[in-house]
Formats: sequence, C-alpha cells, structure tokens
Amino acid sequence: MRLRALFSAVSGGFLRHTVLVSLALMSFGAGPQTANAGDLIVRYDQSQLLRLPRPATEIIIGNPSIADVSLQGGNLLVVTGKTFGITNVIALDADRNVIQDQRVVVERDENRVVNLHKGGTRFTYSCSPNCETNLTIGDDKSYFEMVQKHNSDKTRFSEGAADSAGGQAAQ
Repeated sequence: MRLRALFSAVSGGFLRHTVLVSLALMSFGAGPQTANAGDLIVRYDQSQLLRLPRPATEIIIGNPSIADVSLQGGNLLVVTGKTFGITNVIALDADRNVIQDQRVVVERDENRVVNLHKGGTRFTYSCSPNCETNLTIGDDKSYFEMVQKHNSDKTRFSEGAADSAGGQAAQ
C-alpha cells in the first residue's frame, strides 16, 4: 500500500525511475557490504594476526588507508585496521607466486561503544565502565578535532616524560 502511495505521489518519469531503482537496490541488499566467511575481520584501531602457510617476501595492500600490514618473521602478518572499509592483502613468495590473497574487512567494535546523535552529528564514547571520548572517523568535525588534539597532547606528554626519565637514569 505504501509503495502505491509513494509512486502516485512521485510525478515525472525520471524521479519515478530513480525511486524504483533505489527501492530495488535496497531490497536486493546493495547497501553496505558485509563480511564473508573467509574474510579477515579487523576492528578499527586494533590488530589481528594472519599466519601464512609459508614465508612471504613481499606484501601488497589493496588500500593502505583502510589497513596497515607488517610482516613478522616471514609468515606472520600483523594487520591493523586504520579506517572502516574493505580491502585486500596479497602475500608473495621469493618467486613472486601468490601465497595468499586475503580480503580484509575493517569494522567498528560495537562492544561498549556509545554513539550520541544530535541532529545530523555524531559523538562517540567508549564506556568500559566509565564513558570516555573516542576518536572515531565520521564524528562531528569539531568534536573529532578536539579529541584528536587531546590524544596528541597526551602522546607528546608521555613521550616527553619517557625521554626525561631516560635522561635521568643515565646520569
């Protein structure tokens, strides 16, 4: 019933066609891609280990802005989720043969995450057990910049404290 009302309310062929295509895409699941059984699921800002069947000499990352990969000891990869999305990692041996072509899905860790929505803006908090700000791509721009500045200040402060402690121990 609602679809008939929607189509009768839509005037013009182009607009009616656009609505029809949009509804068809939504009904066939053409929305956000989801993980498949063989995918490596990595949480945003976390790492996952991927063990290869034999040592690799070269690693290719489909989209390095989504995930970062480091090779540990020849056949162990550390895959870190940098932003939300889907990419792949290809491991090659010394003869440039493909050892593994692994799809990587970077997702949000929904456990203990609270999203506060105010109109069209979002603010993310990690609550375990107290709620603290969480630097998450897609949050309100000014909130994101404020959290990013505080995180950078904290890192600079702790690096300075570590440098001071190291200097005092050497004296």
